[in-house]
Amino acid sequence: RAGRQFCPCPGVTSATPPPQPRTSADHSCPLTAVSLSSAGDITQKGYEKKRAKLIGAYLPQPPGSTGRRAPVTPSSSSRYRRCSSGSRDERYRSDVHTEAVQAALAKHKERKMAVPMPSKRRSLVVQTSMDAYTPPDTSSGSDGEGSVRGEDTPTSSQGSLSMERWISRAIHGSTTSSTTSSSSTQSGGSGAAGRLADVLAQTHVGESPPPPCSVPTGRVTRLTCQGVSVLLILPSPVFVCRVPVSSRVSAKIQQLVNTLKRPKRPPLREFFVDDFEELLEVQQPDPNQPRPEGAQMIPVRGEQLGVVTNWPPSLEAALQRWGTISPKAPCLTTMDTNGKLLYILTYGKLWTRSMKVAYNILHKLGTKQEPILRPGDRVALVYPNNDPAAFMVAFYGCLLAEVVPVPIEVPLTKKDAGSQQIGFLLGSCGVTVALTSDACHKGLPKSATGEILQLKGWPKLLWFVTESKHLSKPPRDWFPHIKDANNDTAYIEYKTCMDGSVLGVTVTRIALLTHCQALTQSCAYSEAETVVNVLDFKKDVGLWHASVMNMMHVISIPYSLMKVNPLSWIQKVCQHKAKVACVKSRDMHWALVAHRDQRDINLGSLRMLVVADGSNPWSISSCDAFLNVFQSKGLRPEVICPCASSHEGLTVAIRRPVDDGSQPPGRGVLSMQGLSHGVIRVDSEEKLSVLTVQDVGTVMPGAVLCVVKSEGVPHLCRTDEVGELCVCSVATGMSYYGLSGMTKNTFEVRIPRSASSGEYPFARTGLLGFVGPGGLVFIIGKMDGLMVVSGRRHNADDIVATALAVEPMKFVYRGRIAVFSVSVLHDERIVVVAEQRPDATEEDSFQWMSRVLQAIDGIHQVGVYCLALVPSNTLPKTPLGGIHLSETKQLFLEGSLHPCNVLMCPHTCVSNLPKPRQKQPEIGPASVMVGNLVSGKRIAQASGRDLGQMEDNDQARKFLFLSEVLQWRAQTTPDHVLFTLLNSRLTAVTVCRSLTCLQLHKRAEKIAALLAERGHLQDGDHVALVYPPGIDLISAFYGCLYGGCVPITVRPPHPQNIATTLPTVKMIVEVSHSACVMTSQAICKLLRSKEATAAVDIRTWPPVLDTDDLPKKKPLQLHKPSNPDLLAYLDFSVSTTGMLAGVKMSHAATSAFCRSIKLQCELYPSREVAICLDPYCGLGFVLWCLCSVYSGHQSILIPPSELEVNPALWLLAVSQYRVRDTFCSYSVMELCTKGLGTQTDSLKSRGLDLSRVRTCVVVAEERPRIALTQSFSKLFKDLGLHPRAVSTSFGCRVNLAICLQGTSGPDPTTVYVDMRALRHDSDVPETAEFGIFQILPGVRIIIANPETKGPLGDSHLGEIWVHSGHNASGYFTVYGDEALQSDHFSSRLSFGDTQTVWARTGYLGFLRRTELTDASGERHDALYVVGALDEAMELRGMRYHPIDIETSVIRTHKSITECAVFTWTNLLVVVVELDGSEQEALDLVPLVTNVVLEEHYLIVGVVVVVDVGVIPINSRGEKQRMHLRDGFLADQLDPIYVAYNM
Repeated sequence: RAGRQFCPCPGVTSATPPPQPRTSADHSCPLTAVSLSSAGDITQKGYEKKRAKLIGAYLPQPPGSTGRRAPVTPSSSSRYRRCSSGSRDERYRSDVHTEAVQAALAKHKERKMAVPMPSKRRSLVVQTSMDAYTPPDTSSGSDGEGSVRGEDTPTSSQGSLSMERWISRAIHGSTTSSTTSSSSTQSGGSGAAGRLADVLAQTHVGESPPPPCSVPTGRVTRLTCQGVSVLLILPSPVFVCRVPVSSRVSAKIQQLVNTLKRPKRPPLREFFVDDFEELLEVQQPDPNQPRPEGAQMIPVRGEQLGVVTNWPPSLEAALQRWGTISPKAPCLTTMDTNGKLLYILTYGKLWTRSMKVAYNILHKLGTKQEPILRPGDRVALVYPNNDPAAFMVAFYGCLLAEVVPVPIEVPLTKKDAGSQQIGFLLGSCGVTVALTSDACHKGLPKSATGEILQLKGWPKLLWFVTESKHLSKPPRDWFPHIKDANNDTAYIEYKTCMDGSVLGVTVTRIALLTHCQALTQSCAYSEAETVVNVLDFKKDVGLWHASVMNMMHVISIPYSLMKVNPLSWIQKVCQHKAKVACVKSRDMHWALVAHRDQRDINLGSLRMLVVADGSNPWSISSCDAFLNVFQSKGLRPEVICPCASSHEGLTVAIRRPVDDGSQPPGRGVLSMQGLSHGVIRVDSEEKLSVLTVQDVGTVMPGAVLCVVKSEGVPHLCRTDEVGELCVCSVATGMSYYGLSGMTKNTFEVRIPRSASSGEYPFARTGLLGFVGPGGLVFIIGKMDGLMVVSGRRHNADDIVATALAVEPMKFVYRGRIAVFSVSVLHDERIVVVAEQRPDATEEDSFQWMSRVLQAIDGIHQVGVYCLALVPSNTLPKTPLGGIHLSETKQLFLEGSLHPCNVLMCPHTCVSNLPKPRQKQPEIGPASVMVGNLVSGKRIAQASGRDLGQMEDNDQARKFLFLSEVLQWRAQTTPDHVLFTLLNSRLTAVTVCRSLTCLQLHKRAEKIAALLAERGHLQDGDHVALVYPPGIDLISAFYGCLYGGCVPITVRPPHPQNIATTLPTVKMIVEVSHSACVMTSQAICKLLRSKEATAAVDIRTWPPVLDTDDLPKKKPLQLHKPSNPDLLAYLDFSVSTTGMLAGVKMSHAATSAFCRSIKLQCELYPSREVAICLDPYCGLGFVLWCLCSVYSGHQSILIPPSELEVNPALWLLAVSQYRVRDTFCSYSVMELCTKGLGTQTDSLKSRGLDLSRVRTCVVVAEERPRIALTQSFSKLFKDLGLHPRAVSTSFGCRVNLAICLQGTSGPDPTTVYVDMRALRHDSDVPETAEFGIFQILPGVRIIIANPETKGPLGDSHLGEIWVHSGHNASGYFTVYGDEALQSDHFSSRLSFGDTQTVWARTGYLGFLRRTELTDASGERHDALYVVGALDEAMELRGMRYHPIDIETSVIRTHKSITECAVFTWTNLLVVVVELDGSEQEALDLVPLVTNVVLEEHYLIVGVVVVVDVGVIPINSRGEKQRMHLRDGFLADQLDPIYVAYNM
């Protein structure tokens, strides 16, 4: 990340000149934002004026820029306002609602809290604006709508301007929320930049500071040493003092905490008591909620369907009649995209061409004996939206041939949203043939050979072109068989459900005919009337009203023409004096926007304007506005006829066109609060939360309509209750094709009728509403858009309308808003996704988002769980340009939506968390102790085998000191090889050096002489050994023992990162009081290099001795310690909490330790042990340096750094040397799992064989990482690795190895523990995974309560206490904190066995007696380690272990490679490493929040997305969460994104 430029935050004026001139297009000044927002309601024009006036002074105009931007004149501002509207759009426009939203926001403003803005790395901002270089495609809309051209695309002058703006934004990253990083003093920026940063720091508390010029790669952490801030790279042990926190991040977190302190809405209900038996859903309804009070409704009958004598007996008969009687009568007129007349299809041509199609599909496909299609088979109809003539011919051709047409959309690409589901529908319908037009056939996606591609999920289709020129003429004597309408299926209409699945609704021939008759009667259609149709002619209202029943003339306006000329339908009505027009409310709105330029419009000829989406309650405003404007142009009020239709119920109700105005249209102003409880309450329009609805007329002729409860048994509703409309009529759908169960539930609903005894089957329409006075039907929404949140119902369309009413709307596209609900923690949560315009700044969008949240909260009294903005044109579309909701939801849930802004509000939404837990009473001193039982349970204590009683021929036991053992071995077995160091030369395993007993002894003597001669050291002086992992380190250690000094092993500084790693070395040398430093020649040079002198003060080093140049002579005599309790060596290590701690190891403890390991692992001189560990602390050091000398076995040493060059080195060595026992760290295991995962076959062919491995032990100081060890075992099983061989050791600071899997013990096993039990520190029932540990010989363990220090029972969670001969004898501290030391190293139980002295490990765990037996036949007591006490987090009265939350988070998305969590001011902070494109960063925020809620009942406060390798890890592969926390609070992580959840 080096070389990233510091860019001052824009929008703030300061004394320093800005780096480049900014145009007013670039940013808005925060100052103005404040002053404007307080100015109340302000028009666009006034806003522009005021803003220009306020910021004009600050923004120098670049020369020549004046002519490029049009001045804000009334006309241009009105055009701008028009541009800002979009498509989906003004169905939702309602001035009353806009005012209500403004009032709700004003209320919020009174108690306004500052919401912390998310921080985004600049590169991410640049990328999102780079994505927006291509001006957005305008074919966006919803439910088959797009936006008008000229509404969203800039004119050419605007285009060039906005293009420049995009590019300048991309280059200069014009966002104020750039990145959080380290402070400007560290950035080394220029003085001006530094001063500006100071100004910024005072101006914006919530802003983020500039990034540093360069941050070294590797794992970064923070360290404060002698008042100097240094960045240092781990792995390396660090001593950290807590930093006082006053950074931007902490300011934002404080802001967040303050916001969250705001009183929340009271929880609606406690969902469940978090009991172990089950999660109980306790639903307590609000006692004050409105309840229905009316009588039970009576089903409403439509008028009798009149039988007109000359009505044709079927639709095909009608076609035959008009095709032969009036062949010249126009049937269909089509238009091209310029509005020119393209083609007139007459009834004669329709009849002859349909016959031709019928003949060809029956007789020309397949052979005479084996035709491909027979009557009753299903056929796909694939025709583009601008070719209604070809579709009509094919549709009626299928009816004549008695095959069943399935009209679908044209698949444009292989990736069309939802196209796979359409394919499933075709497959389940058994479709094998697709009819299509010539033009469409040419445009289908094809392979290189020109064949039509097989689309994903689609059956294999035969494509058949229906243009007349491609078809054979039927013979003279062939005639289609025209029957009366019967119960055979006429056609199948597809329907996309809420979950994205596609169903086929079958419509029978009799239903089709009856429906046409009912429409003819209710709309009073007569022969040869002209109809203008803007709707989709392939389905629904557009298909039904354009039927051949009444010989009407349909003028079809393609969607593409509407986008170019929104007035085209009105012009056609005037031109053809049309009587009827079929439109949607958006077509009326577009006409309103565009009508100003037109003079001679007369709509007097219209007797009926069918509003197809009249069932959407928000269409009323378009109808009103349209009437308002066009009444002066001859439009009569009674002409507007909204209708309600659905796939299942066909036309459910329609308002009749009456001339006398005898029945005024119905209106209702309903309380949204009431509707959310399913109750109708009329409200005055003054209230904020109201929904105004209009009637959709009365029930269809010949139908019975009733309203039933939408959930549960379909009982009739009361008159003031909202329910689902059900219709009983011949003219409804018949079934869902092939789905008998769903068909029964939808089309065969039996409703218990109170009036008569009979029961009729009703069809559910999927529409929600009620029947008002006078039998008028009112619709308030669709079942598909229903979201039930905490027992209250909300309609997605209503939420969209509220979001659209939040001004200013210029940051998002109006028509591109998706609202859906996702299920998180036993309830539905509302998610709003909108497309952001490319020129919106971060700040604008964020402001708009927070206003939307407040508006929805104020009007619907419901919280939005997540609000996401995505770049323009990235939401999946339906074939007609609308948003594909289920696909959007799917992308959101799987984390591939790639938003550019996200605001999560779990704190406000989630009100059903379990109650915080009360502490359980523990076993106290008053409990009766009987033997080993306490409160009826075994005391949790266990021990390894007794060292004293174990008989073995251990010669080394005679010696008290390791130095004596070495001397004895040098005499008795001088040539026995003790150590072999390997390194990696390309692929081969090569021996770098080896060392026999005698060589080691002689080298140690020389080093002892060197210490005495050159170092002038006394007995007991401390010596720091700074060596790379190898043999010199071992020689130097024994040299110190021979010379009577106390060695301390220290990891050397990293040559590439001296500045960051050397201060750590220096610190350990100082803290340990080392009198001298011993090292190799290479490191000696490194310590004296320029880089080193720059990093630390070289003059303060103790003397540095170089052991590559040793004196020839031996020391006069070797030192023999006077007492085995004297100090042998110091072990310094960084704990996972980032504390540097040194422990003292006595000679006695060291010998006991080696003996314990020898017995557990059965180590003898004839054995080889392979060790791939860091030799600087803990068990790693003991295995590397000490065990071989004590037990005499050969240690094969493999430095872990060599594995970075050749990951297979360790396993190849194990195989080559036929090793039985090997030790490694988690980092090594991870390296092998990731690096060799794909190479197992090639390794096998190279002869790699792991079948001799008996124990493979991971050395660690943490809970076992079961997932990693299991995947390692599975991966290398094929190479002979026995799964039971892999196990984990456990040690800590007070005892470097408590548990180690031996040879004679039982198999390592796993228990599954209930997470909830761990949280409550209670008995541990069997769901997290824990590995079993086997206790070392000579070690005793007890589980004690960390607070009361009382013993705990079997399977109880408590602190692990240990008593053993190899316990460390105390901390080595500069300050000598005696209290801490005595507590950790010499604690006693408060009751029970109060004599034994225990050391406290600081780890939580439990003991459990297993069914397994060990070698002696005893039942085995297993220790399970849960986690470190200082890492555990107390949240909501419960104790959480970070690893549990981290494991859940890592599972949520493939791009999360690592995760670490910590708490800050009671907020949970989750840091995730992203291995993927930065575009994915914001996808992770909802996923992380969801999983932690679902699995841990915790609300995440902050989500931080960082690069791979930012989470600091120590040499043992353990996460250093406290360092991470300090780095985060001090702004040093350079995160990609920081989200503050509300």
